[in-house]
Amino acid sequence: MNNPISNITELDVYLVGGAVRDKLLNRAVKDHDYLVVGATVEQMLSLGFTQVGKDFPVFLHPITKDEYALARTERKQGQGYTGFACYAEPDVTLEQDLLRRDLTVNAIAMSEDGTLFDPYNGKLDLEKKVLRHVSHAFVEDPLRVLRVARFAARYHHYGFTIAAETLELMTHISNSGELATLSAERVWQEMQRSLSEGTADEQRPDVFFKVLHQCHALKALWPELDALWGVPNPALWHPEICSGVHTMMVLQQAVKLTPNHQNKIAIRFAAVCHDLGKSLTKSEHWPSHRGHEKAGLPLVEKIAKQLKVPNYCKQLALKVCEHHLHCHKAFQLKASTLLRIFNQLDVWRKPQEFDDFLIACKSDFLGRLGFENRPYPQAKYLKDAMLAACNVNAKAFVDQGLKGVAIKEAMAKERLNAIKTVKAQYQLD
Repeated sequence: MNNPISNITELDVYLVGGAVRDKLLNRAVKDHDYLVVGATVEQMLSLGFTQVGKDFPVFLHPITKDEYALARTERKQGQGYTGFACYAEPDVTLEQDLLRRDLTVNAIAMSEDGTLFDPYNGKLDLEKKVLRHVSHAFVEDPLRVLRVARFAARYHHYGFTIAAETLELMTHISNSGELATLSAERVWQEMQRSLSEGTADEQRPDVFFKVLHQCHALKALWPELDALWGVPNPALWHPEICSGVHTMMVLQQAVKLTPNHQNKIAIRFAAVCHDLGKSLTKSEHWPSHRGHEKAGLPLVEKIAKQLKVPNYCKQLALKVCEHHLHCHKAFQLKASTLLRIFNQLDVWRKPQEFDDFLIACKSDFLGRLGFENRPYPQAKYLKDAMLAACNVNAKAFVDQGLKGVAIKEAMAKERLNAIKTVKAQYQLD
């Protein structure tokens, strides 16, 4: 009996998309996506492929599990990124399939022998380091605004920029209201991928947000963050002045401090959220922003609910938003104030979260023009004070015969003494 897998070589197959792009850039290729021209659904199933696509025919290879999609064309028939009619019959050509793709650098195909098929000059744009749309049909899919912003961030270290005419189309989409059709899950997926992907030297999620701001998409998706651009800060502590610029500098410092951190997405999200309250300051009070910390809390809650942000990301962002100035002023605070803050941060049950909190606060301090290399001893001081206070446990007071509220009060007093001891040591140093 013939093995159907042996007949797969008869298919007209091409490597496409990101795999070809990254091969040409000498980047590591994670996923291999293949395009099949001239085949039918029935033919693919007879060869042992498993169909997984609902909206269009996508199949998994019976052995490698790589994705193989039938060549297709798409026609806009509704709103949003899902409003497309798909045609995937054997008469769809390679050029027609590549035409529906977003960017020219993603519209290059490679045959099994390594021959490139590049009808829309994607290789030339790779050489020029330009992200350019393939056709005017780009405007039909609002998700492409976020994807291009993410590509701009991912390939920023190579020197890539967005073509002016493509940025114009992104702005058109943003102003059209189409971004409102994107699901919260898709928006967060693109955002968290930008916050997390790449190596330490390559990660530039600040570029992702800057591009969204530039093309008006941030105003549509996250207006409170977008509003920070143009809001001034005191020059003494913020030589960069602009709150939006500062927030992006804080994000980039968070990236540098968390290259392989298991909670890097949460820390970086907190960095983006920490000054949201400044968007609410009335202009007559500028550049002062008294009370912006607590003013920002409802704005963090709002975006977390809107994008269905994971709970840990939200909780850390709330704590950084409310207490980042306390962290900066740690040496000026009374021991009793530190104990109160430790209680509010719940360091007793969540010491790892406190470490993440300190990283985000340090990022805020360093994320200012000329502050990038300044020391931040507050982090070690607060960590030492927290550890000393955490060493106090209930057993000693239970052994003394104390019960209930008396134990809680005795522990609070002992924790306060432990913090005072650390504070005195730092004052002596």
